[in-house]
Amino acid sequence: MDQDHDIPSHRGRPPLWTEEPARRRRMPDPVRTAAVRAVIIIAVTLAQTMVAVFCALAGAWFAFPATLCSIASTVVATWAVVDVWVTRQVWNQRHGVVSVPSSSARQLRKARRPRFP
Repeated sequence: MDQDHDIPSHRGRPPLWTEEPARRRRMPDPVRTAAVRAVIIIAVTLAQTMVAVFCALAGAWFAFPATLCSIASTVVATWAVVDVWVTRQVWNQRHGVVSVPSSSARQLRKARRPRFP
């Protein structure tokens, strides 16, 4: 039962799916979780804002509460984006990301160093 005899083999054709190496490394789990949370919050905020705008244009009574909810959601969405940034910085600090000074920084250090004969 190692092979399925009823399924034709297509050995001459190239495969349908080829694996390509990722261009960037995968984000760490806490950072990715915070980013997904921020995207969901931003999407909900945009939907609430559209409801508020359409209710205001239609003159509906729901425009004022929707506007208040949109303002509160904007504050929460801003907080979520800042959370992604802070989580990324904390991850980099705790897990020892190597920072290499640029060549211009090396040149400045060499220029500051006094030269003795």
